[in-house]
Amino acid sequence: MIVLYTVMKKLSDFKDEINKCSKCGLCQSVCPVYKITGNDCAVSRGKFVMLDGVLKGDLKLNKNINKYLDLCLKCGKCTDFCPSAIDVCKIFETAKYEYAKNTLFGKIIFLLESKYVFGNFIKIFKFITHPFRPKYAIKRNAKVKVLYFKGCVNNLCPRTDNYLEKIFANTNVEIIEKDFDCCGLPFLSSGNLERFEEVKQHNLKMSDCDFDYLLTDCASCESTLKQYMDVNFISLGKLILKENIKFKFQKPVKVTFHKPCHLENDDFLEPLLKNCENVEYIKMENYDECCGLAGEFALKNPKLSKEISIKKAENILKTNTDYVITACPACILGLKQGLILKKTFGKKSTKVLGLLDFLNKAKINNNTIDK
Repeated sequence: MIVLYTVMKKLSDFKDEINKCSKCGLCQSVCPVYKITGNDCAVSRGKFVMLDGVLKGDLKLNKNINKYLDLCLKCGKCTDFCPSAIDVCKIFETAKYEYAKNTLFGKIIFLLESKYVFGNFIKIFKFITHPFRPKYAIKRNAKVKVLYFKGCVNNLCPRTDNYLEKIFANTNVEIIEKDFDCCGLPFLSSGNLERFEEVKQHNLKMSDCDFDYLLTDCASCESTLKQYMDVNFISLGKLILKENIKFKFQKPVKVTFHKPCHLENDDFLEPLLKNCENVEYIKMENYDECCGLAGEFALKNPKLSKEISIKKAENILKTNTDYVITACPACILGLKQGLILKKTFGKKSTKVLGLLDFLNKAKINNNTIDK
């Protein structure tokens, strides 16, 4: 494994990259926030104008500019469509850090995100839920060894461990568990770059072992880990497909899929669902549009978050499916928010499930050992 160490950059280090922005406006065509607000400060080119003013000394990096930096879902679509390939999120994270580290509110947030508060909070839940988690079996002749990165949500809830054990019990897959920290995405979002560096170094040490793939069932975790880990990643869906595990649902069900913003591709989805007996897949309109949650975005911009999630819910309901499945715990909350706001109580409505939760409802044929 190649360890990727980086030196923390300053906003001034991105001067040339900010000036690369040609103000073409392609970011407008893909930004979910701009589509609702029509505010040019919501897209990267508008923020770059402000940050350029900061670098020139014409503007101060104050709370007004920080407010617009927070007006970002961090979905990465603007970077994907940028002709100049500008790393938009990295610039915004650095700007937020330089602002937040000098404010009282920022210092409070950084304290709450520290290993003494946030870190110990996760550790307490790990301890409480430990008796309810299975101990992954050591398979001496395992053909595939996967290092499992749980992520914060799964550290709080033990059911994911039980689902994994059930799905891969009779396969050639050995699941290896290490004491990983948070992937670091929440800290990047708040501009807490020092805490991000801390968890990054810890996770790199934990990944220094023998394995074939690093497994995660969270698209956001995988996307963040790829920023500093040079290893073979595999998503849950691709691993199940690789092992050719079959699923049989007792009754016919219709499903649709929400593609998280941080999921690089979903080429595993339809082949995987074809291995599920009694499952019909219906692709929703704009299935890859943001759900509107995006962590702290929903806390700082609740009205916009609700509007975006309602649009997503409308597309879900058009499919008239039993379930909408996704590959990100945070997206589950965003999808539920939208469906709740559409007031589907008391009506036949689409249920929101993670991929593991959905597959756990089926009878599993995972007897692949020695095949």
